[in-house]
Amino acid sequence: MPFLDRVFLAHPRTVGESYLEHGTFALRIAARLLMAGMAALLHAIVPCLCETTASRIILAMNAEIVARRAKANQAQGAAPVFGFAEYI
Repeated sequence: MPFLDRVFLAHPRTVGESYLEHGTFALRIAARLLMAGMAALLHAIVPCLCETTASRIILAMNAEIVARRAKANQAQGAAPVFGFAEYI
């Protein structure tokens, strides 16, 4: 059981979420990244299309992630939240 806890539950717990809550957030981020990637691909082919779409999506996601980190840090007393990925 410690292995399963470490693999599936430990990280979501550090950010104050359940496995399903964390998975839902990660899937939402993945979908938005796919949309940004498709917009960038379309822009690469036809430069007048989606001129700022990818960057707007990425900036909005960054703002959301920064706010979530701040909230998680407050809940944990400013301890690092994401471990090795803290600065990625």
